[in-house]
Amino acid sequence: MKIQSIRGVKDILPEEIWKWQWVESIAHKIFSRYGFNEIRVPIFEDTRLFSRSIGETTDIVEKEMYTFQDRGGDSITLRPEGTASVVRAYIEHKMYAPPSVSKMFYIGPMFRYERPQAGRLRQFYQIGVEAMGSPSPAVDVEVMTMLIEFFRELGLKDSQLQINSLGNQNCRPKYREILKSAIEKHLDKLCKNCINRYERNPLRVLDCKAEQCKEIAQNLPKMIDHLDEASEQHFAEVRALLDVAKTPYTINTNLVRGLDYYNMTAFEVTSENLGAQNAICGGGRYDTLVEELSGPSTPCFGFALGLERLVSLVPFKEESNTNPDIFIVCLGDTAKIPGFQAAHELRLAGFQVERDYEMASMKSQMRKANKSNCRFTLIIGENEISSGKYILKNMAEGDQHEINSKSLSTEMTKQVNTNN
Repeated sequence: MKIQSIRGVKDILPEEIWKWQWVESIAHKIFSRYGFNEIRVPIFEDTRLFSRSIGETTDIVEKEMYTFQDRGGDSITLRPEGTASVVRAYIEHKMYAPPSVSKMFYIGPMFRYERPQAGRLRQFYQIGVEAMGSPSPAVDVEVMTMLIEFFRELGLKDSQLQINSLGNQNCRPKYREILKSAIEKHLDKLCKNCINRYERNPLRVLDCKAEQCKEIAQNLPKMIDHLDEASEQHFAEVRALLDVAKTPYTINTNLVRGLDYYNMTAFEVTSENLGAQNAICGGGRYDTLVEELSGPSTPCFGFALGLERLVSLVPFKEESNTNPDIFIVCLGDTAKIPGFQAAHELRLAGFQVERDYEMASMKSQMRKANKSNCRFTLIIGENEISSGKYILKNMAEGDQHEINSKSLSTEMTKQVNTNN
């Protein structure tokens, strides 16, 4: 019986994993520069964590979560997003004491039962950032500018920052009723999803991608016109600091976030190379979530981005860096042990070494050496073992010379330094 991968998941094969590793290495470099440290949280949690934090009426909770009962009868869910798990860890480990801003990022798989399509899988990978403990607009802007710097380091040139304000808990309820009244006049023209959203989460109508809904949304009341004084002041400071940082942005009054816990600043970074679903990254402020999950009042700001989409956009200039430094060619049975010893010594010295384990003909082994794109080939045969002088071939230059087997790693280091 032939068993294949489950629909909606993807193997990341050795020939492409180097791209992912490089992107992740840049994330580590840039985020640490801004004081963020990595956190690793479990891939499954108590189901109540996600239903309470994300919102009972969201598509994620209603339709997309992988939820099951474990053998103890508890309801368990594979994490559909990372923020709720980080907040749970923040509360559980009392990371709020003593009071300070906790800066964390995570990298790992998320799970949602969706219709598989390009750039959207059932197991997908995210990079997320959470800054927890300060209501300052400076936190909002530092995180957004860090993200833009991350994209710049990756070589993305067409990304665009869009921002909006979703208001605070004082002005949101009033705006929600105003919005519902305006939407009610267009119910017969909305798509099925938006008709369902109308009662439960009317803000989601604003960012619907269906053409008929997009036209209606253009003329609906906007949150930015119904902010209270505190929300207006916060958003004004965010814009002023973005200007100070010389970070271009546009205000998108239809921009909302799909999760219930967002408030105040919301943002997305989009790319012209992604078509209609053009968001690379989204995030914003969530000042009530920690408290809703029984923690202390803790204002927070963060974002999450999909690695599949990001990797597809990065203009990689280098080939895989997994090519060996040295390929060892062993000729005859007498070369088995010396070949093993040479490989072991060189690896301990820090070289990336490959060899042919089948002890094929010299022609066959040299063909494999060429295919591996190695820098050098080390040839070990009966004559070389007797003389104590192995043959080292520079694959780029084509020249070769003898190298002392007794000081192999030392002489190999000199050769590499000479050819760098």
